[in-house]
Amino acid sequence: MANAISANRAELIAIANSVASEKMIDKAIVIEAMEDAIQRAARARYGAENDIRAKLDPDSGDLRLWRVVEVVDTVEDYFKQVDLKQAAKLKKDAVVGDFIVDPLPAIDLGRIDAQSAKQVIFQKVRDAERERQHEEYKDRVGEIITGVVKSVEFGHVVVNLGRAEGVIRRDQQIPREVVRVGDRIRSVVLNVRRENRGPQIFLSRAHPEFMKKLFAQEVPEIYDGVITIMAAARDPGSRAKIGVISRDSSIDPVGACVGMKGSRVQAVVQEMQGEKIDIIPWSEDTATFVVNALQPAQVARVVIDEEEERIEVVVPDDQLSLAIGRRGQNVRLASQLTGKAIDIMTEADASEKRQKEFVARSELFQNELDVDETLSQLLVAEGFGELEEVAYVSVEELAAIEGFDEDLAAELQSRAQEALDRREQAAREERQALGVEDALADMPHLTEAMLVTLGKAGVKTLDDLADLATDELVQKKRIDQRRRKSDSSSDDKGGILAAYGLSDEQGNEIIMAARAHWFEEEA
Repeated sequence: MANAISANRAELIAIANSVASEKMIDKAIVIEAMEDAIQRAARARYGAENDIRAKLDPDSGDLRLWRVVEVVDTVEDYFKQVDLKQAAKLKKDAVVGDFIVDPLPAIDLGRIDAQSAKQVIFQKVRDAERERQHEEYKDRVGEIITGVVKSVEFGHVVVNLGRAEGVIRRDQQIPREVVRVGDRIRSVVLNVRRENRGPQIFLSRAHPEFMKKLFAQEVPEIYDGVITIMAAARDPGSRAKIGVISRDSSIDPVGACVGMKGSRVQAVVQEMQGEKIDIIPWSEDTATFVVNALQPAQVARVVIDEEEERIEVVVPDDQLSLAIGRRGQNVRLASQLTGKAIDIMTEADASEKRQKEFVARSELFQNELDVDETLSQLLVAEGFGELEEVAYVSVEELAAIEGFDEDLAAELQSRAQEALDRREQAAREERQALGVEDALADMPHLTEAMLVTLGKAGVKTLDDLADLATDELVQKKRIDQRRRKSDSSSDDKGGILAAYGLSDEQGNEIIMAARAHWFEEEA
């Protein structure tokens, strides 16, 4: 390539064809790179201030070199402009505003110029090659790809994919898997990113998508779309769970994935270095799916908290360790599979929890409604847990409780509303003591209790509230699904008002209302 610019015409075209074929890029890109290199060399020879162009014929190899000048009345840039008198020597009928082509003689590049040209061409070709690699692999995310291990650097495996290189980072490898240079290895394309050093192709053997694609290769029904893998979770190198469903009632999805004498699932297990796989029938009913996901443990009862996205699973005492699994593996995988946090407890634990909740709610009604223990327990037994439920339910529903009448129901509602008013007043006084502006009380959806919470978090003015993002205000808690119920330290606190169950839309409304005074001031 060093002699590419000084070579004869046939050699120039031969070099362009060779580079384009070797790097698998468009020949026009190589020709453009050569033209750019010649232009730079010519500017170095004639002066960098000149507007010099070069054109290389891709078929014949003919090279034309010229300078472009503009015709003006008064010359300010002697390199790129000429007056009418000078223009007449180049073009007879030149007028002001014309751009004239001034042909230049071919140049004979020296060693330094040739080296510079070589670098320019190499850089252009390298950029084109990187762009080709990115375009080729960006649409292959999620595909299984086979390559040869090129090297292992700092625990990361570099894989030669033929026309590009990919990397399997340490956290995307199967633990304890031994990989050697020269080994053929299969992995899934996880991500393709543009970076300064070229497109980075990230591969994975530990991602659940790798297992799903392996099943698609081994099970024709999955490839054809008759069976669908609805969810997958992995503890790489140890154990995995997949939830499958069949669109054809005559085909058993679990049996199809297992195969004759386990042949299909064993092929996947072998590729995943002996990772045990539980194949579970998927169900739209969350409770049924959770029971299936916790296999082989038996489940006595499932309680779902949709608002908190938690599931409480009650198991017999002798099934507790099996449901949790070694180091919490079974419940962790089931949690990943369902997308919800799962709390495992025994019958005794569940009974104790229910008893504590019953007592706490009964005491709440006794204290706030000023009623005796029997009446408060009746309310709890009927499913009432908060004062708001008593205050705003219909009188007929309250009166329908055995032993109640309409007069008693109306009195309970009145007392509940009075108790809520007392709470609101106490919260208002606390809010004012914290220094929270009254203007915040005019914001939509905010109660006095919420304003107290905001004040304790340092949000006391409209500007403080307006500066918040929606997720900082109302984002729900994200629960670490790998933890046990007793480990509450891993909870993400979420937004300031996460405990109040406000939606993102309501959060947006609150913040936009707080920002309204900014726009009024600007107007």
